[in-house]
Amino acid sequence: MALTGLPPDTDADVARVTEALAMITPRWNVRILLALNGQPLRYSELASKVPWLRDGQLAPKLKQVCDAGLVERTEHSLRHVTYSATDRATTLLPVLPLIVTWAEQHLEKPEQPLPAIEQVEDSLTLLTRRHAAAILWVLKIRGEVSGPALAKEVIPGSYWTNVYAPLGQLVEDGLVATDGNGQPYRLSAAGEGLAPVLSALSAWSAGQPLAQAGQHPVWGNAQAAPGQRMWLSGQPGPQAPTTTPAPARTDQTPVWQRTALFSHATPSRPLAALPTGGPRR
Repeated sequence: MALTGLPPDTDADVARVTEALAMITPRWNVRILLALNGQPLRYSELASKVPWLRDGQLAPKLKQVCDAGLVERTEHSLRHVTYSATDRATTLLPVLPLIVTWAEQHLEKPEQPLPAIEQVEDSLTLLTRRHAAAILWVLKIRGEVSGPALAKEVIPGSYWTNVYAPLGQLVEDGLVATDGNGQPYRLSAAGEGLAPVLSALSAWSAGQPLAQAGQHPVWGNAQAAPGQRMWLSGQPGPQAPTTTPAPARTDQTPVWQRTALFSHATPSRPLAALPTGGPRR
């Protein structure tokens, strides 16, 4: 079933990215993946690395990331069970510095600098707003679009005024801009700046090497070779293929450093509101 009124390949791309974001955005998921990036850990060892999660919280979170195919549970014996990040989770890590770079450029600057992991979590929260991916894709493709025209492509078959609530949220978050009531909508500078992040997430969710993110048909900066079809609708979603290509490290893909992103002492923190016109944390 189509998610949007966009062409099938593009609609499938939006659906995959939306599903991928739903896998990694829930609170603590990325931190658990970072904690498991290395040798397999027993439950008690993992718990010591994420001490802010009580036992009753860690177990369901682990099941969630295992069910998503991001963590593997290995039962060596009745009393020896370990958890480890899958190849699918490992190939996600180079996307995280891209998110941090975007956050540093476009998110509200707090009085005290935030750990990079919190910038990742805050950015992911913005991207998982209702219909966010579809709205961003349509605006990137169409440029300036009126509310009714945007609704026709974002929520086909639904009453057109239903687009205004999620659209208004993205305006408040600073990813979408408009000159006022009745005026068309367009991507803001922050929305346009998401291109490296969204193209990388699209490549990852389609099982493509991150080196191909620059060839994304909507968010990329290079065109695919003649006759080459990228991001085909028939390709698998966030579930990993039999072998997932390792991402190439290029000048466009910052090298991930564990200590730069993960801090065991970081407490939970609610999002702080930001005035209309700029991204919120």
